[in-house]
Amino acid sequence: MASLNKVFLIGNLGRDPEKRYTPNGQAVTSVTLATTIRWKDKSGQPQEKTDWHNLVIWGRQAENAKEILKKGDQVFVEGRIQNRSYDDRNGNKRYVTEIIVWRVMKLGRKEVEPAEEPEETEAEVSEGTDEDLPF
Repeated sequence: MASLNKVFLIGNLGRDPEKRYTPNGQAVTSVTLATTIRWKDKSGQPQEKTDWHNLVIWGRQAENAKEILKKGDQVFVEGRIQNRSYDDRNGNKRYVTEIIVWRVMKLGRKEVEPAEEPEETEAEVSEGTDEDLPF
């Protein structure tokens, strides 16, 4: 039987992306994403719940994400869920759930229009509009 592990998220970045390199020189960027759901409870009072997601972006896309994205940006993310464990400094086993990002697109309006034509890049990180979403 086939399986599927695919995630689509739209939310706001909780901090500026942090880029680092693996021992073999591959770029990896980490950032958090907040998604919020709003509803009214039985008495009609507005309610809100925010979930935080750990995003991990690899390779050339990681390089571009660090340059293009910043805290507060609204982004569309496509990727997969990964669960892993590690031992902390005290020897306690810790568990973490991450979104391994395949594609990230900055949404919303540009704050300032560029004076010149921007250089084209091959990266998947791009600015887009809601019309660019695949659903």
